[in-house]
Amino acid sequence: MAYELYYWDGIQGRGEFVRLALEEAGAEYVDVCRGPASKGQGMPAMFAIMGGKSDFDLPFAPPFLKDGDLIIPHVANILMYLGPKLGLAPRDEGKRHVLNGLQLTITDLVAEVHDTHHPIATSKYYDDQKQEAKARSAEFIENRIPKFLGYFEKVLQQNPEGSSHIFGGELTYVDLSLFQVYEGLHYAFPRATKHFERDYPHLTALHAAVMKRPNIARYLQSDRRIPFNENGIFRHYPELDKDVA
Repeated sequence: MAYELYYWDGIQGRGEFVRLALEEAGAEYVDVCRGPASKGQGMPAMFAIMGGKSDFDLPFAPPFLKDGDLIIPHVANILMYLGPKLGLAPRDEGKRHVLNGLQLTITDLVAEVHDTHHPIATSKYYDDQKQEAKARSAEFIENRIPKFLGYFEKVLQQNPEGSSHIFGGELTYVDLSLFQVYEGLHYAFPRATKHFERDYPHLTALHAAVMKRPNIARYLQSDRRIPFNENGIFRHYPELDKDVA
């Protein structure tokens, strides 16, 4: 039975971290909200689950994954569930928790990316909080990007099995998520990220290696890969970008 991924149609958003894992593994899945209503898909299918009744697994918000009767919400939780099944996580339970810790740090980073364009309230339009967004973005570029990416660069560099992967000697879902972060930051802040190759050489090499993986390369060229746009998490507003030394 195919996995069912539920996420907003028209954006990469948080759902993209799950899509990348499914695509890399060649797993059979349905991107439900992008499917036709005639097949019981589309956005109404997602809202039906979110507004339904459940003893224990009613999701608060997308993305969530449906595997048979089981519903798993939250990106890091979904990836921790899928990782061993897709061959993208170690078999050892303790190591999987370490990997999950890395993914949760990416979750923190993604939340801060979102707050660069919506620092006051998600219920307000960007134009209603543009001045605050400029201040928040400047802080993010100057301090938070180096804080997060410097950490991941250090983890890569100190991996005892080599700097090709963030954990262990084989590809994991966190490698794929770091690829997406790298891509997204370049889209949102092209001026601020122009020295990434100099400042984060191991992350840059990881990004290049993931992009060349056959399944990922095919996915990136397909219509399944939604282009970045100004409705997602990584948004490009030129007034929020700035040069860094």
